[in-house]
Parts: sequence; structure tokens; C-alpha cells
Amino acid sequence: MQKRKLSFLEIWNMSFGFLGIQMGFALQNANASRILQTFGADVHQLSWFWIIAPLMGLIVQPIVGYYSDKTWSKKLGRRRPYFLAGALFASLGLIFMPQADIFVAFLPALWVGAGFLMIMDASFNVAMEPFRALVADNLRNDQRTLGFSVQTALIGIGAVVGSWLPYALANFFNISSKASDGAIPPNLIWSFVIGALILVASILVTVIFTKEYSPEEMKAIEKAKAKKFDEIEEVDLPESKLTDVFSDFMKMPSTMRQLSWVQFFSWFGLFGMWVFTTPAIAQHIYGLPVSDSSSETYNEAGDWVGVLFGVYNLISAGFAFALPSIANKLGRKITHSIALLIGGLGLISIYFMPNELWLIAPMIAIGIAWASILAMPYAILAGSINPKKMGVYMGIFNFFIVIPQIVNALIGGPLVKYAYGDQAIFALVTAGVSLIIAAILALKVNDVDDENELELELDE
Repeated sequence: MQKRKLSFLEIWNMSFGFLGIQMGFALQNANASRILQTFGADVHQLSWFWIIAPLMGLIVQPIVGYYSDKTWSKKLGRRRPYFLAGALFASLGLIFMPQADIFVAFLPALWVGAGFLMIMDASFNVAMEPFRALVADNLRNDQRTLGFSVQTALIGIGAVVGSWLPYALANFFNISSKASDGAIPPNLIWSFVIGALILVASILVTVIFTKEYSPEEMKAIEKAKAKKFDEIEEVDLPESKLTDVFSDFMKMPSTMRQLSWVQFFSWFGLFGMWVFTTPAIAQHIYGLPVSDSSSETYNEAGDWVGVLFGVYNLISAGFAFALPSIANKLGRKITHSIALLIGGLGLISIYFMPNELWLIAPMIAIGIAWASILAMPYAILAGSINPKKMGVYMGIFNFFIVIPQIVNALIGGPLVKYAYGDQAIFALVTAGVSLIIAAILALKVNDVDDENELELELDE
């Protein structure tokens, strides 16, 4: 028995829920910093509030990965119960984070907003990890690059809509982008509410139209491929416990160890970009003082950052469809290395841009890197691990996404305050250098699938 080849529509529906997840994620990435600043956070404190996101990923994703490997429901399958529950709770965080000031009778708005940010991040993590594992579960090796690329395209589409929504509501639907000091503009509040509704609706598309292989079917597929996977890792695994996550971490395949360093520097750079782009653009391009975080011009800068983030996600969505053919010609690790290099140079170039319109050019470069970051590491990883531990290893792999973000969260603020003189633009330059380091390390990764395909070609 082997996995059947899925149609493009089936692959599309399987990942469609990621559109909503990423729409919510994009709203958070583009606007959380200015929401927190409006509620009273200083620039150098932003990364400390953002530490909630990677901490939730570090704790939640391996646990969800482990339990989703063990779950089976006749109605919802293995992975679908988790991302459905995650979507419902994330929608609550989206609705209430920008409206945290309605709870000021109980706690300061800043802390309430940070609390809903935590709920939102934890829920996004509950939803995201099973989606990665679902693609690996359902697709044959020769469709995995396409599967993760389609997922990347949907991520890009959702992120474009989420990033541009506040700007669109203000400029095309006449929803005010102005608010009194300490309040969030109506266009931003409505953007988060709309994002919550689309998140739930898109997840339901995947839940309704996607089928999963039952444990019996997976066992038959694994037996048919036992010889291949015996070369990588023992197939007949004993019954595992949650604490085995730590031993699995120590026994991770060599390819995963190599990818871990690529992921570390990639996500260290991305975190710096998400946290500091709004204050960096407000200061460096719009000429606002460090202390200005609630003026009309600052909100204009924040809306424009949303547009810029939409640009890089739009480029990512389009470039994702080109990734499979490029990877077939150059190999996945070389493709990923080139994309990271382009993104790193794009981030550094922001420093030299003369006005806000010129910032579109760096975003194009960042979009190329983002497309590859969302697809290539997972496509490489999936070929190097045993299917029985796909969920738990996808969760462990998330360590190398969240740990660099935690590191950046701890040191990013002090760097901006004490090394960069509160000039957030230099945090973006640092992020660019980090992506370039990741590009160099990507060349050292051993892509198991690429090697197996090369051996088959030589045998023929």
C-alpha cells in the first residue's frame, strides 16, 4: 500500500486553513508593537512583550505534536481536532487584544493586551504544528515540495489580506484610523474582528474537505516503506511517552541538526523585523521622535508598515509556486541559501531607502526569503525522519524557530536602547546580517531526499 497522489485542489483544501491562521498572524506581526506602544510600552520594552510568542511555541508545539501523533477520531481524524480548537481560541485573542482597554477596571490595558497576545500565540501554535504534520502525513515524497509550497502560497495570501486590511478599511471603506491618546483606531479594531471570523471559516474548509489516513492505513504504508526508513531510523518504535520528547531531541537526525542552525539565524532575523519595523520606519523614514507612539503620523506609519508586510507576503505567495521548479534544478538547500541571501540584503537595504515608497523594493527581497523559509526547511526535514514520529519531530523542529526568537526578545531591546541609541533601524540591519549567516549555513545541510533521487538517477 502507498499514499495516493492528491490533486491540486485536494492539496489546496488541505492547507486552506493556514490562510486564516496567517491572516491572524499577519495582523499580529504588523500591529502588535504599535498596539502595545499605544497602551504604554516603550520601544526597548517591545521585544520583552513579544517573548510571549516564542515561549508559547516552545511549550505548546512539541506537546501538541506528541499528542496529535497519538490521537485518532473517526469524525475529525488525527490533526484536525487540534487546529480547529486552536483557531477558536486564537479568534478570541484577535478580537480582544486591540480592545484590551475595555478591561481597565480590572488591570492596566497594557497587561490585558499582553495577556490576550499570549492566548493568541498559544492558540496559533496549537493550530500550526498539526498543519505541518498533516501535509507530511498525507503527501507522497514526490508531492511534499509542492504541498509545502501551496501551504506557503496560502500563508502569503492570508498574510497579504491581514497586513493590508487596516489600510484598506481606512482608505477605501472610510473607517477612521484616528483615535485619542491611549486608544486603538477603529480601523485596526475592525481588522482584528474580521481576521478572527476568516480564521474560523478557513479552518472549517480544511476540517470538512480533508481526509486523513487511519492508523491502520498508516501502518500498512509504513510496512511497505520499511526498508527505506530503516536506513534512516528504526521503524518499529516502542510505545512512547511524552517525556520521550527529550530523548527524541537528543536522537534527532543529522539533517535536522544541520537545519537547526539555519533556522536559528533565519528566525532570529525575522523576529527582529517583526518587532522593530514599525518604530524603525516611524523614526528613520517619517522622522518621528522615539517618544511618539500615538500621533496621527505614527498611525499612518503603522498602516504603511502593514502595506509593506503585505507586499512581502504577496511576493512570497507568488514565489512559492516557482519554488518547486527552482528546487528541482538547483536542489533545495541551494535554493534556500540563495533566497536567504536575497532577504538578508533586502533587510539591510532598508537603512538606505530615501522614502516610504522605496521601501517596497526591500520587501520584494524579503518576500523571496519568507517563501523559502516557510517551505524548504520542512520539505528537507520531512524526508529525513520516520513517519511514526512526524508530529513530534515537527514539534521539536519548532524549538529552532522559537529559541532564536526568545534570544532576540531578551537581547533585542537592550541592544536598541544601549547599543543603537533607541534607533530601531539598526535592529533591522542586524536582522539582515542574521539571514546572511543562515544562507551560508544552509549550504552545509544534507538533503536526504536529494541524495536518494541522485542515487536513483545513477542506478538508472
